[in-house]
Amino acid sequence: MAALAWLLIPLFAAIGAGLWGSWANRNRKTAGDGIELAGYTRFREAMEKPDAVVEPEPHSGG
Repeated sequence: MAALAWLLIPLFAAIGAGLWGSWANRNRKTAGDGIELAGYTRFREAMEKPDAVVEPEPHSGG
């Protein structure tokens, strides 16, 4: 009976590895690239704008 137990351990390990492998390799539904592309588009548009830097007012010093 002890030999049967030692043979069942690798069997259960193989079954567990197969289940984990199929779970890890599953097709995940993602939100798509729309969010990332929209963020990149906003970044690109912001970088293409002419510099709109506002000069700070001079400090009166006193």
